[in-house]
Amino acid sequence: MKTILNIKVDKDEKEQAKQIAAQMGLPLSTIVNAHLREFIRTREFSVSLDSIIKPNIAKELLKRSRQYHSSKHIAYHADSVVKARKVLL
Repeated sequence: MKTILNIKVDKDEKEQAKQIAAQMGLPLSTIVNAHLREFIRTREFSVSLDSIIKPNIAKELLKRSRQYHSSKHIAYHADSVVKARKVLL
């Protein structure tokens, strides 16, 4: 027997979740039901606040980290930081 679960969520988060679920070819209710079943099965839940970094950004960060640690310091300009933040967000 099915029932309705009413919960309050942030409107933007709901829309983002619906879009991601649609990209996977699933309705959002399927995602929520799967998480509820997993919660019941394991009696656990986890929260991750790790952001997903685009592969090209991760590659650039790794390159610059290697440069820094090999003492090949390069100057970074304030406008570069602003541009990097725009790309990451």
